[in-house]
Amino acid sequence: MKTKIVKYGLAATALLASVTACNDEFLTREPQGQYSPAALKSAGGVDGLLLGAYAMVDGQGLDGQAPWNNDIQSWVFGGIASDDAYKGTDSGDQPEQSFIEKYDFQPNNGHITNKWRGLYKGIARTNDVLNTLKDVPALPEARRKQIVAEARFLRGLFHFEAQKMWKTLPYIDDATFQLNDLESTKVPNAGPIWDKIEADFKAAMDALPETQAEVGRPTKWAAMAFLAKAYMYQGWDVLTGAPNTAKLTAAKPLLEAIIASGKFSLMPRFEQNFLIAFRNNAESIWEVQYAVSSAADQAATAGVGLAHPYIDPWGCCGFYQPSQNLVNAFKTDASGLPLLDTFNATDVKSDQGLKYTDPFVPYAGNLDPRLDHTVGRRGILFKDFKIHGSDFIRDQTYAGPYSPKKHIAEKAGFGISGWGNLSSNNYRIMRYGMILLWLAEVEVEVGSLEKAKDLVNQVRARAANPAGFVKKAVQGPASRDDYSVLNEPAANYVIKPYTAFTDKAMARKAVRFESRLEFGMEGHRFFDLQRWGVQAEVLKAYLAEEQKKRVYLKDAVFTKGKNEFFPIPQSAIDRSFKTGEPTLTQNPAYK
Repeated sequence: MKTKIVKYGLAATALLASVTACNDEFLTREPQGQYSPAALKSAGGVDGLLLGAYAMVDGQGLDGQAPWNNDIQSWVFGGIASDDAYKGTDSGDQPEQSFIEKYDFQPNNGHITNKWRGLYKGIARTNDVLNTLKDVPALPEARRKQIVAEARFLRGLFHFEAQKMWKTLPYIDDATFQLNDLESTKVPNAGPIWDKIEADFKAAMDALPETQAEVGRPTKWAAMAFLAKAYMYQGWDVLTGAPNTAKLTAAKPLLEAIIASGKFSLMPRFEQNFLIAFRNNAESIWEVQYAVSSAADQAATAGVGLAHPYIDPWGCCGFYQPSQNLVNAFKTDASGLPLLDTFNATDVKSDQGLKYTDPFVPYAGNLDPRLDHTVGRRGILFKDFKIHGSDFIRDQTYAGPYSPKKHIAEKAGFGISGWGNLSSNNYRIMRYGMILLWLAEVEVEVGSLEKAKDLVNQVRARAANPAGFVKKAVQGPASRDDYSVLNEPAANYVIKPYTAFTDKAMARKAVRFESRLEFGMEGHRFFDLQRWGVQAEVLKAYLAEEQKKRVYLKDAVFTKGKNEFFPIPQSAIDRSFKTGEPTLTQNPAYK
């Protein structure tokens, strides 16, 4: 039986405590002090430091930071900065997010600052592991290699997340980092650091085992997938969209090897990727692990705590509302295929402007069934809680009628700790469906359109499984929580496979559209548009239409050559001074 790293921070506290003390109340007590470097120079100590590095993966644990600032699920930077979602809630809440939604990226925005702080704290912890390990001689060589591999995997992950955010940034390794020398990490941000990210993932891939006893630790396959992801993020020019065939070609054998391994498969039902009951499933290559109990919630999903409906039982806080543009993308034609060019010409009907008690005739057109696992909308059962209505929304006139759905736990996982929104619903940051669609992208550019079509159709076939359709629910008389489920689909779900990709341009569009349908509201969209080199084209068109629906977006402007990346935090530049000059330089677009 596999055991599990229970969010890393709590487990690290427990292991570090075992180095110098023993107390059976450690699960409910706050740490009482710090441990000396000497005490950590042991097998148990370095394991504790490694778990401390894992603790930064979810983005929590940073002093002076709200957990959503640096959340690994990236619903702020990858979601509301894209065409997938609005900030949501109301106009006055979290104004820093409003600036991000309108592409007014400022170097003093606290969310941007804390994203930088959190990622580089994670990097520091991985380097501390590697440096401390050098002073622990009494350790089996096999275990030493595993610690190095896991630390390098995490260091690659933290730097990867940073490279998505900032155009140029410093790479900090264990040779550079010195725990007791604050000057040691003041190094220039000379350019992209992809080669060093690749090296970390490659080293991890070569040393990690194919399976792990603890599901939170990365395997060889996880490192291989992230190395392929690093290549995919260099697969097109960010500004022109021109393909980088060398990087795409480098990704191809890795993606093929993961598929050929037979270690992973698509789950039968799409929704199984978003339920606590199916964590670490056959589709999962690597997940961010969460845990919660009545005694401790530090390991839970606080980073997405705000992104829950405003109605009971959540009651907070209505953020991260899906856009009308995203909902429209799930329309299908008579053949069950997406409307690649015309999806946004008309809107899927919503209950915008209606009270919950007002009569509502639902949209009768064809829809991809993944819509109702991705978005909460009028008349559709929301997980297993209640039927969605306008009372789910804090302010419909501000951010529309839809709710986020994927990251929200089912009823069995709600209300375990003091704040019910905290759950153990893992974030499936790397799953098999990504591998299939990335390989389809590669096949479009440097391989076979027929193979690309077949890969996309594997994903669509799973979505078309009727057993995975949301069922129709009927409101009962007792309360809002009273409903009955019928044995029929909740909407007119029509989805079919592609019969042909007619040319490269059509194939490219179809594969990218499929990625949006499959991974919508998972925090990837802004960065997918970035790596494809189409942000300006897509987001300008998005704003032109959304400005007719969302008044607060009327002055929003996406500037090509600037808004593809975020500015380096001014506080990071101010703290980088060495011999009278800053070692960090701001992206020229933000000067």
